[in-house]
Formats: sequence, C-alpha cells, structure tokens
Amino acid sequence: MSPLFPALAARSPRPALQFGERSLTHADLAGAAGALASRISDAQRVAVWATPTLETAVAVVAALLAGVPAVPLNPRTGERELAHILADSAPTLVLAAPGDELPPALAALPRTDVETSGRPGAPLPPEPADESPALIVYTSGTTGPPKGAVLPRRAVAATLDALEDAWQWTADDVLVHALPLFHVHGLILGVLGPLRRGGSVRHLGRFSTEGVARELTSGATMLFGVPTMYHRIAEALDGDPGLAKALAGARLLVSGSAALPLHDHERIAAATGRRVIERYGMTETLMNTSVRADGEPRPGTVGVPLRGVELRLVDESDGIGEIQVRGPNLFTEYLNRPDATEAAFDDGWFRTGDMASRDPDGCLRIVGRKATDLIKSGGYKIGAGEIENALLDCPGVREAAVTGEPDADLGERIVAWVVPADPSAPPAAQDLAAHVAAQLAPHKRPREVRFLKALPRNDMGKVMKRALNG
Repeated sequence: MSPLFPALAARSPRPALQFGERSLTHADLAGAAGALASRISDAQRVAVWATPTLETAVAVVAALLAGVPAVPLNPRTGERELAHILADSAPTLVLAAPGDELPPALAALPRTDVETSGRPGAPLPPEPADESPALIVYTSGTTGPPKGAVLPRRAVAATLDALEDAWQWTADDVLVHALPLFHVHGLILGVLGPLRRGGSVRHLGRFSTEGVARELTSGATMLFGVPTMYHRIAEALDGDPGLAKALAGARLLVSGSAALPLHDHERIAAATGRRVIERYGMTETLMNTSVRADGEPRPGTVGVPLRGVELRLVDESDGIGEIQVRGPNLFTEYLNRPDATEAAFDDGWFRTGDMASRDPDGCLRIVGRKATDLIKSGGYKIGAGEIENALLDCPGVREAAVTGEPDADLGERIVAWVVPADPSAPPAAQDLAAHVAAQLAPHKRPREVRFLKALPRNDMGKVMKRALNG
C-alpha cells in the first residue's frame, strides 16, 4: 500500500503543522504520531477531543497510522448529543491534550494524553488497507440524532488527490485557516490535505482578519474559510488596506460549507483583484465539485465534478434536479444504520438531497435542499429535528418548529417557532436558546424565537414550514 502521508514516511524536514507558536515538521510529526500509534494500535475505535490544537492533529494522524478509526468530538457538543455519539460509536479510548478537562460523559473511557514529541527514527506501522475505516464523522440529518458516516482511507486519499489536480496544490503551498477540527472541512481538507501534499498548514486557533492578514503576508499561499469568515473579511476590507494587500497576494482563496453571497464575492474582488472560488461536498461524499484554479471563478457556481467523481441530476424539472454522485470519494456506510445507508443510495449513486442546475459548460449551481429541514449556518450543517426535540424538552413549550432564514453573516440563521403551553406566560426567548446550546451545541441555538398560537399543519398533521417562512 502506498502511504497516505508520503512526507511523513520520508521523514521530511519541511514544516508540517503550526498552531500559534507551536509547530512540527513532517519528521517531528512522524515521531510523535508514530509513538502514539503504537500505544493505541489495539483500540477498536478512538474518540478524539478535537480542540483547534496541535494535539488534535497528532491524535488523528496517529489513529490513521495505526489503522484505528477516529471519531472527532466537537468540544462544544451538548450532553445529549455527546452521549448519543459515544453510545453509537463505542470508542474504547479517548485522546486529548494534557490538561484538557473532559465532560462527565467521557469519564468512563480510558484516556490517553497526546504528546507532541516522540522518537524521530522509530518505524511507522504498516499501511492499512484502502477500504479500512479512517474516520467516523457525525452529520446532522433532518430528523433524529446525528448519524456516523464511516469514511474509508480510499475516500480521503481520492478527494485530496482530486483537489491536488483541481487546485494545483503542491508541497510548496502553505495553507492558513481557522476552521474547527471535528468535521470534513477543517480536519480532512484543512489538516490532512497539506500533510498528504507534503506542505504545511498554519491554524489560527480563532478566526480573525488580523490573523489572516499576518499569515498571508508571511508566506501562506492559500486560505480556506466558510461564508461567515469571508463576510467578516469583506466587512473589514474598506478600513484595512493591509488585509486587502494580503488577500491579493494569495494564490487561492476557497470558500465552502455553504454558498458565499454574491455581494461578498464582489466586495472582495473589488478590493483585492482576487476571486474566491467555491467547492461543493458533504460529510458522506467529501468533495464532489470545485471551481478549478485554472478555470473561471464564476460567483454562484461550485465548479465541475472533481477527477474520479461522477455526477448526475435526477428528476430534472425546469433544469433543476437532485444531485446524485458516485466515485471513490464516497463513505462506506452510516454506522449501525443499514436502513439509512440503503435509503441513501440509488443503485450505487448517493442521493445528496441537494438540488442544482448546470450551466452549459458543466458548472454546477446549487439551488437548495430537496428537504427544508437542513440549515447551513456559519459553515455548519444543522438538522432542524434535533433542535425541535431539544425545544420540546423545555418547560413551557407545547409545540416547536425550526427553520432557517437568510442571514448576511451566518448564511442562514436558526429561527424557532414556539407554541407556549401558557400563552399568557411564554418562556423567555433567551432561556430557550440557552437550553438548546447546553443540550446540543452553541451554534445550534435559535437566533430568533417567534411565538405562535398554533403551528400550521396539513391534513396529515405535518407542519408546513414553507407557510412559516412565507
């Protein structure tokens, strides 16, 4: 088997990871991750407390070297969601940075602290098989708790190599970003991508326009972000010529996880002379399409299918159809959910649930969700159903529905529609938002709460969400 990370196997002395003042070369990373891999090789699965730190990157690379599936955990996940993920994935070990305080739900798991130093010359384990599970990443559905998408090594390698082609990504590129490390964008693209290419990543820890400008001015060549980040960049450009100059010098600006509004595209292009390119992917498919580095960066499109990815639009009407894809980039299954796995495929094609049209040259334009219950806010994909369930646990709530509405900063903001048990004394909106944040995660809290006497329902009793947003 060819190594997933050739530069680690070669013990390259070039920079690999930088988090603030802390950094590792590929050779350093091989030593640290290799030593940890030998300690966890007998684990069935490992949970990774995925803070935006050097330790998280070392932990995930160690699991990949050991051939042990890693389950990245969002440190801000609420009690209910965390308990579900742990029960569903059944890790036998949790990896965390020394000194990290873990929640009670993890207390029963053996813990291994991640060290960022190791034995430089120690041999790395044999390369696992291409089809073996690499990561189990939990993704929100429209109803019920999150599902664990099992991502094989084959999918990780295929996606990253297809992006090498589309983005002309080389070992000389230095990527800067501030994305979370518990999902596909920040972890697989933003950390494993540079490592597979033999290049480097500089993680900001927390997003700031000052940090972006500093790193792009001091040698970084690529920026990854979500629309919320690019919106804040666009807002800052008029008063910050240094930021505009830094962006102008970047080789590639990439936005993903949701559509970047045209207004922000145009403000950034006008101030910097550079166009942000967009790509399209999902947890289950990793990356499907992208605007190419050598192509026309046309706002509103997510480019053409990546190398190796087949894409079709099904049940087209007025030029719009559901996107279905197949290729080596696909996940293997939803963990413990054969019913959901079977329902997700149409004779080998994955049903994305996203609707799109195609330009004459093949560029894809995402129109929206086939369903109305998946909200993309601040770069996160959020299922309305789990928020509704949390709201229904709140005292004073009789009925609840959740929708997304356009938001200039977040892409979509979460709106809760609540029927109070006592109309004369409805619960406080801030209390409802705090309850959701504690049970699920802060980014899943409602940004607005609107009280109703009754939810609009059809003859079958189903809430008509289009009537709410209409």
